[in-house]
Amino acid sequence: MIDTSRNEHEGRERAILVGVILPGGVYNADDPLDEIRGLAKTAGLEAVGSMLQKRQQVDVATYIGSGKVEELKGLVEAFEADVVVFDSDLGPAQTRNLEKALGCKVVDRTEVILDIFAVHAQTHEAHLQVELAQLEYAMPRLKRMWTHLSRYKGGIGVRGPGEKQLEEDKRLVVHRIQELKAKLGKIQARKEREVAGRGDFPTVSLVGYTNAGKSTLMNALTDAGVLVENKLFATLDTRTRKWRFRGGGAALLSDTVGFIRDLPHSLVASFKATLEEARQADLLLHVVDASSPDAEMQVQAVVEVLEELGLKDHPTLLVLNKADKVPDRSFLDVLRAHHRDSIAISAAKGEGLDALEQRVRLALLESALDAEVETSVADGRVLSYLAQHAQILGRTYDEENDRVVLQCRLPRRCLDFLYEHGAQVREKEIRVYA
Repeated sequence: MIDTSRNEHEGRERAILVGVILPGGVYNADDPLDEIRGLAKTAGLEAVGSMLQKRQQVDVATYIGSGKVEELKGLVEAFEADVVVFDSDLGPAQTRNLEKALGCKVVDRTEVILDIFAVHAQTHEAHLQVELAQLEYAMPRLKRMWTHLSRYKGGIGVRGPGEKQLEEDKRLVVHRIQELKAKLGKIQARKEREVAGRGDFPTVSLVGYTNAGKSTLMNALTDAGVLVENKLFATLDTRTRKWRFRGGGAALLSDTVGFIRDLPHSLVASFKATLEEARQADLLLHVVDASSPDAEMQVQAVVEVLEELGLKDHPTLLVLNKADKVPDRSFLDVLRAHHRDSIAISAAKGEGLDALEQRVRLALLESALDAEVETSVADGRVLSYLAQHAQILGRTYDEENDRVVLQCRLPRRCLDFLYEHGAQVREKEIRVYA
């Protein structure tokens, strides 16, 4: 963790930020380093300098090339920097070469994100998830990290499992990874049962880019009292509250961890249990910070993570939040033109929430249904499909005829698959009003 004695007497770690613009990359046109600057601040670093470079391809040895390494070394010395932060993912050899040339610690984008998650993890589950992601990141870098830890005591990039854990040999780390996966597997199975067992109300899950205002919207709709901070990844643990509709009825609303561009795959994998709420939801509310100049890029980043989670075709409503902070109305007009089914609101001011409720109620009625599905007890394909895509509310066996009837809530898009595979489906009206 960060060396607290240094923080108290000398201030935060001083960082130089480095960005490399490559062909086809997605960047903030006004400030390509804007996001890594926000990540560094959230991680407790003080950005004292920066360097931006355009390249056709990365340098195999140092990512930025020998000339830029010398320039960067000059910045490190001039600003007396403690750490260099790259807005890219570096290979183990690149990091090792850069640290040797610069004489200071070097961390990449993934390491900063993992560090932030380690600090913000509150529950036992979140700590397990972060530790797994950090160890999987560390595995190919163990030799470098042991040297790294012997030279630099504390600081960004060494939280979570801790220094002692990272000094263990590879065999022990592999064993710990297996142990964590087993524990998280049990949590995942329990979460699936818990979420699937919520049969009284339809479920809605908030997803979106980090700091888009999901927690503020959660509080506005449910009085949940969720912590709201103007920083990246303020929410890591899923919270579920009852959303009572003004027009009668209710749904269960869940807040989730925010996504970000190039979110480390290890984090997406380890946080699957936390994201189970989103996987099982009848409807996703994709919350976007409409006031951000990078709103469109952020929308695409979230869509990519949803695809990775198998939620590409999940019923989704795009919510353009912070509409009151849009600097020019044309920003909002462009977003709405690109996303015609979206709805503009201000969660902080409570504007547009009635219209949002109406859209959600309609979407729930259109996208999901309660049904009884009858099939053979030996039909593994249908039963497996329902386990993955539906909430199983109960089941009844007809042992004499080797049949099973499952009471479940499922997306309407699942009906085609069930009919194609010979299942009998008896639809019921979903209980939005309760």
